[in-house]
Amino acid sequence: MTLRLAAAIAAVFAVSAAAVSAADAPAPAAPALTVLQCGHLLDVVAGKMLGATTVVIEGNRIKEVAAGLQDRPGATKITLPPASTCLPGLIDSHTHLTGQTSPTGYSDQFRWNVADYAIRSTVYAKRTLLAGFTTVRNLGDTANESVALRNAINAGVVPGPRIFTAGEPIGSTGGHADPTDGYRQDLAGDPSPKDGIINSPEDAWKAVRQHYKQGDDLIKIMPSGGVLDESASADNPQMTIEEIKAVVAAAHDYGFAVAAHAHGAEAIRRAVIGGVDSIEHGTFMSDEDMKLMKQHGTWYVPTIIAGKYVQEMADKPGYYPPQVAAKARQVGPIIQATAGKAYKAGVKIAFGTDAAVYPHGQNAREFEYMVQAGMPPLYAIQAATTHAAELLKQDKNLGSISAGKYADVVAVPGNPLDDIALMQKVDFVMKDGKVYKDAAAAP
Repeated sequence: MTLRLAAAIAAVFAVSAAAVSAADAPAPAAPALTVLQCGHLLDVVAGKMLGATTVVIEGNRIKEVAAGLQDRPGATKITLPPASTCLPGLIDSHTHLTGQTSPTGYSDQFRWNVADYAIRSTVYAKRTLLAGFTTVRNLGDTANESVALRNAINAGVVPGPRIFTAGEPIGSTGGHADPTDGYRQDLAGDPSPKDGIINSPEDAWKAVRQHYKQGDDLIKIMPSGGVLDESASADNPQMTIEEIKAVVAAAHDYGFAVAAHAHGAEAIRRAVIGGVDSIEHGTFMSDEDMKLMKQHGTWYVPTIIAGKYVQEMADKPGYYPPQVAAKARQVGPIIQATAGKAYKAGVKIAFGTDAAVYPHGQNAREFEYMVQAGMPPLYAIQAATTHAAELLKQDKNLGSISAGKYADVVAVPGNPLDDIALMQKVDFVMKDGKVYKDAAAAP
């Protein structure tokens, strides 16, 4: 027998053995069924409050949504109180889960290691999830540590929301993204595109490619000044149109969306013309900016709570450095009115809070601020569900309680269309079919 024939016979036996083994092996278990009985359900797509509704969940997906309180053979049943309202898992389109501002924050950065921020981020992530936010866009960290947090959550190591992260933001030397603003010269160095700091279109391409290498999900740029860095301006333009266009071109090559932190009107104009997908904050947005955003289909993420919070903290002696406090007093009183004006102008709005600027877990306060700005309660809730899912390009998976989508469901004890403050009282949280909070079941 030749070696070639022997090898062929051995291969046949191996295939036959594998086939027998596969035939003898038990069939994989069908995904577990869960029946979630809701007192009411807000259909955010149709904009209607439904009565008693049953959500049938198979594995981590919604299999069926049926009227009335129904059972399914062999299913685990969860019955919520009759007054409860089920909603899709909420989406915060602007968070920073790996940090949180404090009076010692500006000195902590010289004492804490990346591991200190990473460990604390697991606490912030859990608080966010238990507040009803099952998905977030994380728009900036210091050393790409949010990728590790995202991966740990996805692996089930720690509880937290589904994360789409931008890693480190991209900006210019001395700008809002420069992590060494305010440092003495021997410590400041010269951050480079590898650190997210660019000064030309060529730098922009390298910075985006670095984010791709690091495993990020989207890109965040800083084309204007900001409040919490130790530079002088909250709103001056800090990137050229050419630099912004280069970031967007590179990002789109790699399948990234681009979010733009922008307070100033000129920076907003440049970012929209440059092709970004969303404007974050938008404090000094002009009428012309709003027209451009409508023409380009650019999303707006207001983060009203962040403006309110920094304004409040600016009056606490020592909480911020003097130049930061001055910028907080400038931005804080304006951002809510801008959001209301943008809504009336027809700009597309997605929910976002800038979590970390205020304590994590308080995200839902933004709903009240949006309603105070003139947005109907239903619209504010849609901003955190269908709108945010569309911004994330995840509307096939997220944003509504519909067959085929992820089993992300939260509930509040009443009708949030009548009382938007109920969004701060989420008492049931399910993400990917797993229950993380159920006040009704608590002993």
